[in-house]
Amino acid sequence: MQVMKMAQALGLSGHSIRLAVPGIDDASELPSWDELAHQYGLEYAFPVEWLPARSQFRRYDYGLHAVRWARSWGADVLYTRLPQAAALASLLGMPAICEVHDYPQGRMGPLLFRAFLKGRGARRLVVITRPLALELSRGFGAPGSPPFTIIAPDGVDLARYAQIPSPDVARQRLAGFLPEQVLQEDQFIAGYTGNLYEGRGISLLLDIAVCLPEVLFLIAGGEPQDVDRLQNDVKSRGLENIILTGFVPNAALPSYQAACNTLLMPYQTRVAASSGGNIAPYLSPMKLFEYLACERPILSSDLPVLREVLNQENAILLPPHDVYAWVEALQSLRADPERAAKLAIQARRDAGLYTWSSRAELILADLEDSHA
Repeated sequence: MQVMKMAQALGLSGHSIRLAVPGIDDASELPSWDELAHQYGLEYAFPVEWLPARSQFRRYDYGLHAVRWARSWGADVLYTRLPQAAALASLLGMPAICEVHDYPQGRMGPLLFRAFLKGRGARRLVVITRPLALELSRGFGAPGSPPFTIIAPDGVDLARYAQIPSPDVARQRLAGFLPEQVLQEDQFIAGYTGNLYEGRGISLLLDIAVCLPEVLFLIAGGEPQDVDRLQNDVKSRGLENIILTGFVPNAALPSYQAACNTLLMPYQTRVAASSGGNIAPYLSPMKLFEYLACERPILSSDLPVLREVLNQENAILLPPHDVYAWVEALQSLRADPERAAKLAIQARRDAGLYTWSSRAELILADLEDSHA
């Protein structure tokens, strides 16, 4: 999702962009652009090419193919989140930007990252938070500041959140997609959108739901196996105030978020990435910026890294393990519409600081002056 959003932003900024992705064996399974645009919430079309990649080679073959492909058509710079591609391009002297969202893991992760830094082609290191930039500087001697290292949080397409509807209007637009109980005008809905990986706080959310049967919890997203497992947990607890939608295409996501009275981000102190590991010290979740743009009051775990964006003016920050603090905060917010509106308005204002387009401009500014 993040790669697709950045590719679009780079294209809209006036750059000629081509995106390479790991190949699909059966060409008949390749999605059309319309399918991609709906799934990822895109409006600007750019070329997408599927390159060979076999699982047994752990992306090393794909990294090699990606570098060869970029050189074959004369790319000015290779922008990648794949360590294998970043290292190879840099060692070959091809200008490369490496974006990093986690501290390099395993045996090869640190070796590949060092290779990128030492290669003649290293032009820029992009990290999503200050703590990650500091750790990379301490652990690998990476420059901790511009022009080489750029701290760039994730972002949001503000245009997709223009003229956001009221919760009642959004619910009516979703008629046919959600159960009848969601569509009731007087129903207070607390929403969560995103993956259901360990550490996202879904267990905490269920505990809160037990204490607040009058509040409806709308959970949108998740891999099918994770949704099934969560559905079993909901049934075993006898909870009737939780709605699971499963995967929602990004193009439709703003309507689901807008249908809520408040949006929840109950991250825990350990957060699993899709590839494993703990990203809690470094995360910059895309849902955070979508929540801000949606102009709804946000309840979030008070993690140090999230305070780079959140504060007492644009969110309610809560202990990540204290169920009763969350329950009390939700009750208080529900009883105080004036405070809820104030938080929502400030959140929307702050969203303007974190657009994908401004992120793209920041990353490419004065690129020719950037060397490790």
